[in-house]
Amino acid sequence: AADIPCSAYRSSWSNPRIEWKFQKGSSLALFYYGQELTDPYKNRVQFSPTTIRFSTVTREDTGKYICEVVGDNSQIAKSEVNLIVQGAAAPEPSLPPCSS
Repeated sequence: AADIPCSAYRSSWSNPRIEWKFQKGSSLALFYYGQELTDPYKNRVQFSPTTIRFSTVTREDTGKYICEVVGDNSQIAKSEVNLIVQGAAAPEPSLPPCSS
């Protein structure tokens, strides 16, 4: 399991709107939007205002998770977490050492 905190969340803001995005390389995917987790995450992620929790992670989940919080008065706060998942994937073939 993995927990990713949203340090941008402000409990003092009234009715903040929270969005999560997942960035991998140059692609950006909406992760949590309009008070809903998007597919394919809804089956294995729990959302709370301060944290998203993965019940399982794979190497495919390695990337940058961006939490954006928008307040009623158009305040915006943003935080980012880089998640690196190691192991639990098919072993890579070992290459013979280079002869110099």
